[in-house]
Amino acid sequence: MSIERSPSVHTRAPSRADRVAGGMAELRRWLDDQIEQGLATAGRDGPQPFETMAARLVDAQAPAVAGAVRRLAGIAGVGERWADRLLGEFALLRLLIAGHDRLGTLDPATAATVRGRIGYPTASAEVLSGPRVTDHWQILGQVEADDGPLTSRRTWLLGAGTGRFALILEFAAPGRPLPGGLVPGRGFHGDLCFHPGAAPLRALIAARHPEDAPVGSPVGAGSFRAGLSRWASLITGDPWRYETPMLLSGVVPASGGLLVDGTGCALPLAPGFDRPWWLLAAAGAAPATVAAEWSPAGLRPLAAWVDGEFVPVSAPATGSPPAGRPELPPELLTAALVGTGRRPWSAATLRVGALTIDLGSPSALLEAAAVALVCGRAGVEPESGHVPTAPAPAEVTPVLPAAAGARLALLLGGGAPGGGHQEQELLGQWLRAAAERGGVVPPAILPDLLEAGRRTTSIRAQVALVAGRRGAWLAGQRDDWRWLLAEAAPLPAGDWASATTAERLGHLAALRDTDPARAVELLAGTWDEDSADFRARGLATFATGLSLADEPLLDRALDDRRREVRETALDLLRRLPGAALGERMAARARAAVRLAGGVLVVEPPTDLDSELRRDGVGATPVRGIGTGAWLLEEVVAGTPLATWSGPRPGPDGPAGLGPAGWIGLARAHDWATPLLHGWAKAAVAQHDPDWAAALLDAESATLRESVRWDLHLVLPPGRLARLAAAALRSEDGSAQRLLALHPGPWPDGLSVAVLETVEQRARTDRHTWQLSELCRAAGTAMPPGYADLAGRLAGQLDRTLDPARVRPVAELARTLTFRHEMLEELR
Repeated sequence: MSIERSPSVHTRAPSRADRVAGGMAELRRWLDDQIEQGLATAGRDGPQPFETMAARLVDAQAPAVAGAVRRLAGIAGVGERWADRLLGEFALLRLLIAGHDRLGTLDPATAATVRGRIGYPTASAEVLSGPRVTDHWQILGQVEADDGPLTSRRTWLLGAGTGRFALILEFAAPGRPLPGGLVPGRGFHGDLCFHPGAAPLRALIAARHPEDAPVGSPVGAGSFRAGLSRWASLITGDPWRYETPMLLSGVVPASGGLLVDGTGCALPLAPGFDRPWWLLAAAGAAPATVAAEWSPAGLRPLAAWVDGEFVPVSAPATGSPPAGRPELPPELLTAALVGTGRRPWSAATLRVGALTIDLGSPSALLEAAAVALVCGRAGVEPESGHVPTAPAPAEVTPVLPAAAGARLALLLGGGAPGGGHQEQELLGQWLRAAAERGGVVPPAILPDLLEAGRRTTSIRAQVALVAGRRGAWLAGQRDDWRWLLAEAAPLPAGDWASATTAERLGHLAALRDTDPARAVELLAGTWDEDSADFRARGLATFATGLSLADEPLLDRALDDRRREVRETALDLLRRLPGAALGERMAARARAAVRLAGGVLVVEPPTDLDSELRRDGVGATPVRGIGTGAWLLEEVVAGTPLATWSGPRPGPDGPAGLGPAGWIGLARAHDWATPLLHGWAKAAVAQHDPDWAAALLDAESATLRESVRWDLHLVLPPGRLARLAAAALRSEDGSAQRLLALHPGPWPDGLSVAVLETVEQRARTDRHTWQLSELCRAAGTAMPPGYADLAGRLAGQLDRTLDPARVRPVAELARTLTFRHEMLEELR
């Protein structure tokens, strides 16, 4: 049986051109509606109208236009200048529709540009079959962007011989890496084929020869005016282009977010890049070659070359970008916001900045906006009259080895093993090792290093030792980096009265090594006029070269009205042998504690008089302690420990008892608690390891926890290491805390005990968190020479255990290897 088909069934399927034409016609009507209703309405309606129109354009097979419309949803109603930006994008879409309507009459190059902006694909084979441009291509820089369903990267090239710029676009699906092979700062000899268009920039690599070498300083750099002239020619043929590459010579930053070239012309930097600390640090405000993208938002730097060395741009600053200047005339914006349905618009001329545009005849608003936008962008002129930043002083200290600088950049960029806490410890170790070696960090790293010091005060002193003159110069230009000026050791102050706080403190610190008496004289001379903060910090420098010659000023400070000054003086006087403060406290202690017939007799003080208060005894006891016990504890804590070990007059003989003897006498006494805690606090204040060890051996369990752990800090490293190793082998719960107190590097005995415990815990512990904690502690404190042993242990465990149990051990080996390489680079 046959079936006859009616001729009416055979209808022609619409071609892609028909679908695109229908979509563009619908887009024209939609744009006209937006302008008639007013941009204010579009700002209130949210993203849905844009999403609906974009979906229609996808159906019409105009993907590039669909993407442009979808992006408009993020502009409408957002930011201070949203109406100006939205009207400009509407105008460019209207211009694209006009170009599509005239495709048949346009020259082939312009028609190819329009088709590309709509989304018609051009096959790679077709591009590669076209003419080839052979040159040595310099890779200037890259910009990566998240375009929703795809991640994109644009790479800018410049031909050394032809002077021609090229754009390589690469894409990757979410979660997939972008292709490699094009490394900024390097170059290659090869052939490019350019996509067709009126102002062709996008290209494909047709052939690439094996040689690939760094670009010393790229060839072809020019002035701002030359770059803007190229930009004007570019958007004449492709008015929808938003950015163009520039290679600029002799560029120096200026205040206000500008770059100034060798001719005195200036251009603004784009938001996020308008404080170019990376360039100031690398070049020290000396003229540099800079690669950048120019757009209506300003210059987006890609990289710089300083003395022939490639310097990548730092990441853009976060935060709300400044609004910038409107690109369109105010009369156009006013009419578009209200809507031409309420306020019809018609004009034959437009004023854009200093330019008057003759439209020839009254035009529709969007057509006029397109003319104004493109003419305004093409007619940009550089500014003048801006003063470049004054150059940095010459560096007098050699730069650290390049490998060490690269390691520091890795640490600051989050590339070290072990996570955030371990990164901070590794950074501190790098800084200490670098300061011991001598030298300054590579200048380009300074902004990240100063930021790290801003966040972490514990590394500031070491940062000051490796930042050099360039670091101090840079810190002086930014308020939140000025801490470096207070840490750095400046030149001696010429005039003490007019010198800055940082200069005076640096001068005092230097004098304490060479002429301590002069330091006392200077600080005492302006004592009454100085701030409390400076008095306290000035006294703190006396810890170097502390002697009885400092006592008069320290004793004077005990009467200071500010607590921080009094506490600084007390801390120093308690460490000063022979000080009157110690003698006064010793006299009180002898009156309160004595031997009678071999029996310990205790009569604690009963009153907190003004003299006792002046000598540092506070009025507020620890909760649960009576007044007598508290006063006894504080008097004993302030007494020099030599008081107890020296000869004792009286019927009980001249021999001193020593720490163990006194602790034994006090153990069963009614006043044992305040006596033991007083001796413990004195051992901490006076850094006496013998008393600390005796107290921990005999009375560790009876001491308050805070006092007990403070005593551990006084122990010699070897003694602390033996305690930690014993705690590990006996599975004492305090082992981890003891390890944390040991600053490292651990001695061999402790390191071996830790590795034995690591193996045991990996094989037997039910949970791995204790293993992970132990490995993290070992990673930064164990000598890096144990990296090979830790690696072999990880390999042995990997053959029999679950990977989750092996992972912390492998991470330990990786951290130790990292530290070994780090220290070798600084040798």
